[in-house]
Formats: sequence, C-alpha cells, structure tokens
Amino acid sequence: MKKTGGSVAAFIAGVTPAKRRRDAETMVALLREVTGREPELWGTIIGFGSCHYRYPTGTEGDVPVAAFAPRTQATTVYLLDAGAYPDRMSRLGDHTTGAGCLYLKDLDRVDTAVLREIVAEDYRRVLSGETGDAVYTVTG
Repeated sequence: MKKTGGSVAAFIAGVTPAKRRRDAETMVALLREVTGREPELWGTIIGFGSCHYRYPTGTEGDVPVAAFAPRTQATTVYLLDAGAYPDRMSRLGDHTTGAGCLYLKDLDRVDTAVLREIVAEDYRRVLSGETGDAVYTVTG
C-alpha cells in the first residue's frame, strides 16, 4: 500500500452518505488526538503515520500506523487484531469485527471514549513492537 496524496478534506467532503461523512470527520479528530499525527490519503484509506511490516514468511509492505476508511456501509477502523480487546469491545456499543477490522455503522451508537482506548492501545502496540509474528518499523 502506498500514500497517494491529495486532500483529506476534499476526500471526506465527497463521502456519502452524510452520516458516514460526519463519522469520518469525527474519526480524523480522534486519530489526530491519539497519534499526534496529521492524516494522509492511502487511496481511500485515511492513515496516520506510516510503517513497514515484515512477516517471518517474507511477506512485507507499507501501511499506516493507524487508519480508517469511510465506506458506504460502515466506517472501517484498521487494527492489528480486532479480537485483542474483548473487554473493550463488549463496552463499545454497536459494531462488528473482522480479523483486523472494526466496522462501525454509526459513531452515535458507540462509546467514543472506549473507541479511543481501543485505537490508542492498538497504536501503542505498533509503536512498541507488540505485534505478534510481524515486525513493524515506523517510517513516518
């Protein structure tokens, strides 16, 4: 994955439906606060910081340290392992998960303080190297 550049504000302005656009603005503020970094576009993903990962198998690439994508059906928050936070997920509110994704259909239906905890812990894990099999090196 590579940074594609462009205006994050212009990208968000084009997000539909309006609820997803509102949620994207909230997510930018939350991730900016948690990471202390400015958002950048990685295609249709809004990322904060960058890192290079490498698995023991040799698979490697570049990804944002923290990221989300305002998709039509839900806001997708990218995590190392969505299953790593069972207590917090039980307190989060309306959501679904995939292996490394947290799907939020409406931020008004989740506890944003708990969401902030999840994102902050995931960010801390990447920075500290607590990432399981993969090795992450922060590059920006």
